[in-house]
Amino acid sequence: MSVLQRDPQDQVRVLDENGDVVGEVPDIDDETLVDMYRYMRLARHFDTRAVSLQRQGRMGTYPPLSGQEGAQIASAIALAEADWMVPSYREHGAALLRGLPLKQTLLYWMGHEKGNQMPEDANILPPAVPIASQIPHATGAAWALKLQEKADRAVMVYFGDGATSEGDFHVGLNFAGVFDTPNVFFCNNNQWAISVPRERQTRSETIAQKATAYGIDGVQVDGMDPLAVYAVTKAALEKAKNPAEGEGRPTLIEAVQYRFGAHTTADDPTVYRDDEEVEKWKAKDPIPRLEKFLRKTGRLDDEKIEAIEAEIKQQVADAIDAAESDPRPEPSDMFDYTYEERTPEIQAQYEEFEALREKVGDEGFLRE
Repeated sequence: MSVLQRDPQDQVRVLDENGDVVGEVPDIDDETLVDMYRYMRLARHFDTRAVSLQRQGRMGTYPPLSGQEGAQIASAIALAEADWMVPSYREHGAALLRGLPLKQTLLYWMGHEKGNQMPEDANILPPAVPIASQIPHATGAAWALKLQEKADRAVMVYFGDGATSEGDFHVGLNFAGVFDTPNVFFCNNNQWAISVPRERQTRSETIAQKATAYGIDGVQVDGMDPLAVYAVTKAALEKAKNPAEGEGRPTLIEAVQYRFGAHTTADDPTVYRDDEEVEKWKAKDPIPRLEKFLRKTGRLDDEKIEAIEAEIKQQVADAIDAAESDPRPEPSDMFDYTYEERTPEIQAQYEEFEALREKVGDEGFLRE
C-alpha cells in the first residue's frame, strides 16, 4: 500500500519515541540523514537564541518553532531544487534549507524590510503572517507551473491547524482539486492556534480527512517523527509532479506535532496550557528520537555530535552578529514597501507620522 493511499486516521510512523523502527524506513542516504539531524539541532539552537534576543529587547515579536523541527526539516529536505516553498511565519528551519540565510530571518523579526528579500535562486516566498493567506498564493503558483508545462516542479505550502478554519484554506484546496494543481498542502497541526485548542477548530476526527471534500488525497503523519514526515512528503511531491493514471496531483498532509513554547513571544501559554500536557509532548521530541536512531544504526556518535554542536553555535552566533551589524531601518520605511508608489492615503499617513515625529522626536515613541 502506498504511504499516501490509506485512511486519514491511519497515522504514518517510522520511528517511535525511543528511536526504534516501527514502519518502513525511507530510502535516504547516510549523509542526508546526518544533515537532517544537524539542521534540526541548528533550528532548535537558533530558536533558543532568537527567543533570548527578543527577551533582551534586541528583536521584535518572534514565533518560536521548538518541537516542530522534525516536520520542518524533514519536509524541506524532501523538496527538489526546482520545487517552490511557500511558508507561513514559523518556518525558520525549512527556509534555511531552501537557501534563506539566518541573518535574513533575524532581520525580518527585527522589523527590517531586508528580511523580506528572498534570494533569487531559493524558490521561496516571503513569510506570510496573515493566517492562511498564503494557501491561495501557493495554489496559484502551482497552477501557473502547470499551465507553463513545467512538470518537474511542485509547490509546497505550510500552515497551522488554525488556518484550516479560514476561508482561504477552502478556496485554495478546492481550486487545487478542481484544476489538479501540483500542490502539497502541509498542515503543521501543533495542537494550538494561539490559545484555541485543536478540538475547537473542527469536529472532524482528523484534519487530513478534510481532503476528501476537495477530491484530493489526505494523509496524517506523526509530525514528531522526521523519517515518517520525509517519506510522506517525498511521496506527495513525486505524485504532484508525476501522478499515476487516474491519480490526482494535490495532497493534504496533516503533521501531528506540538509547539513546546509560546505561539509568539507576545503570548503566555501558561494561561491556557498545563505543564503536564507540555511534558507529555516533550517525551516525543523529534531531535532525541532521530539521534537515538542514528546512534543505534552507527551513523552518529559522541564525537560527531560534539562537532555538530560547536558548528551550529558558531553559525548562529555569526548570523546574529551580521544581523545586528546591519544599519537599523528608518521608521518611515514602513510606508514605502506596500505599493510600488505611495497611495494618497498612505502619503497622508506618512505626512502625519513625520509631523508627529518632528514634534516628539523618536524617543517619544519609546515612552511607556
